[in-house]
Amino acid sequence: MSNTTNEIIEKLKSITLLEAAELVSQIEETFNVSASPQMIGGFASAAADSGQNAVEKIEEQTLFDVILEDVASDKRIAALKVVRTLTSLGLKEAKDFISSLPKPVKQSISKEEAETVKQQFEEAGGVVKIV
Repeated sequence: MSNTTNEIIEKLKSITLLEAAELVSQIEETFNVSASPQMIGGFASAAADSGQNAVEKIEEQTLFDVILEDVASDKRIAALKVVRTLTSLGLKEAKDFISSLPKPVKQSISKEEAETVKQQFEEAGGVVKIV
């Protein structure tokens, strides 16, 4: 192999899996190509699926977003109090927040904190999704 190729290979060895995925996306966009395996008798698709599942298992999610999806009309005041406590919004801003659901309440937080926030909203009558 050429020196350029060897240098690129060495640099690729030092990047993370997420950086490698971003690199593939940028190469696809820049050169208008697809890195997806071609379908040959169904084997390429099955191999790609199993490989993707393996990557998903390796990369366990560590940061979560808590999205308030809905609040029962008779529970709006309780949910409003929780929103104000968690976000430090004023009364008017919290009312506007509750009126325009679904909206993220907390973003990029730990799983434990996300579960705590979810529990607070569910106790107050809210419907919450953790993503």
